[in-house]
Amino acid sequence: MESPQKTKTGLNLPAGMNQTSLRLETFSSSFRGISTLSSPSKSTCSDRFIPCRSSSRLHAFDLQDKEPTTATTPVKEGGNEAYSRLLKSELFGSDFVSPLSPAGGGGASSPMSPCTPNMLRFKTDRSNSSPCSPFSPSILGNDNGLSSDSSPPKPPRKVPKTPHKVLDAPSLQDDFYLNVVDWSSQNVLAVGLGTCVYLWTASNSKVTKLCDLGPNDSVCSLQWTREGSYISVGTSHGQVQVWDGTQCKRVRTMGGHQTRTGVLAWNSRILSSGSRDRNILQHDIRVQSDYVSKLVGHKSEVCGLKWSHDDRELASGGNDNQLLVWNNHSQQPILKLTEHTAAVKAITWSPHQSSLLASGGGTADRCIRFWNTTNGHQINSIDTGSQVCNLAWSKNVNEIVSTHGYSQNQIMLWKYPSMAKVATLTGHSMRVLYLATSPDGQTIVTGAGDETLRFWNVFPSVKMQTPVRDTGLWSLGRTQIR
Repeated sequence: MESPQKTKTGLNLPAGMNQTSLRLETFSSSFRGISTLSSPSKSTCSDRFIPCRSSSRLHAFDLQDKEPTTATTPVKEGGNEAYSRLLKSELFGSDFVSPLSPAGGGGASSPMSPCTPNMLRFKTDRSNSSPCSPFSPSILGNDNGLSSDSSPPKPPRKVPKTPHKVLDAPSLQDDFYLNVVDWSSQNVLAVGLGTCVYLWTASNSKVTKLCDLGPNDSVCSLQWTREGSYISVGTSHGQVQVWDGTQCKRVRTMGGHQTRTGVLAWNSRILSSGSRDRNILQHDIRVQSDYVSKLVGHKSEVCGLKWSHDDRELASGGNDNQLLVWNNHSQQPILKLTEHTAAVKAITWSPHQSSLLASGGGTADRCIRFWNTTNGHQINSIDTGSQVCNLAWSKNVNEIVSTHGYSQNQIMLWKYPSMAKVATLTGHSMRVLYLATSPDGQTIVTGAGDETLRFWNVFPSVKMQTPVRDTGLWSLGRTQIR
């Protein structure tokens, strides 16, 4: 038997196979072909983009691959390994495992290895980060911690809980539908007591008797002009009188109403009056006629009346639970707002935002409602818990003061638009029916059927934004207004 041929190439080949059968030349030529196709001298089109790691900035975060640390390569004292670990923890969370760490699969692992977590995770849950980190909160940590520690909330503004002055006001009527207290821009307070009107000058506490309507008449409403020189007086007989407040002289008497005139409102040139006869009359003292137009829309007594600050709109409230909005170009209301369920006496316009109106309802309603008069939508509503008698919007800050009747007889201060309570003031023993604001916007005066006028410092000044001190221009003694 013939023995198989042995080769001297050093390869142990099976029987029947020789070296030529491997075709190493052809395999080598195929590699050369591949090398020729991938030559950089020729442009190729591909749907893959492989970024160049040399142009990346992983070194800026110290995240690029490193040789694993072994026992033979100790970490230098004072190195940046601690900083790198902290930065990775803040960026990726405490559950991030470095590909080079032993927990990540050993030093042979690569960041691109499919068995390791992604280097940059989408929507990493930051709440899993350690809350007890001495470096938290940071700009990469919990936002709540940042806001609470970096900018602590301001403490609430302190409002004095007691009035700094009290005036006795004998014969101050306990009638929800009357408006007999007003404070002029020249710092003179007018009060209707029975048949008389008294003027109290705040700067020197001087009291002056303006007029006496006689035994058969009584004062039902008062309203100063915006300049503070003239004052209008509504009577129980339906008349509207205009007086010179400086000379205490009557300038004009106008009729037109059939019964008492319970509310008055001036704009720049027109005086509006509302009456129990359900009508609103527009008076112009520059013409001879008693009134220039009549606005008919309410079905019961008109008890609330306010012009907007730009003189474009007039808001009226009535005992028919309606809030109507009028303009200068029509004798029909442009808005009829009927959400209130009780009489609407309390009305105020925002001095900070145009077309923003607030109104308050009586005992069966108890709500303060906010309206956008541009589209007639109700913006907000809040239940105060008691009858809303008056509303006044501060010109110094975006806050509202409301006075209340049954059943708590309180004065409340609100922050707009959150309607958070700033303060609640008590002291009147009967419902707080009257409210007026000082010309500087810091002090309010409230009147009630308990025949007292109380002065409260509730708003900060425009410049200082701090509360007025309790001891102001006036003494704390109790005096009479007549």
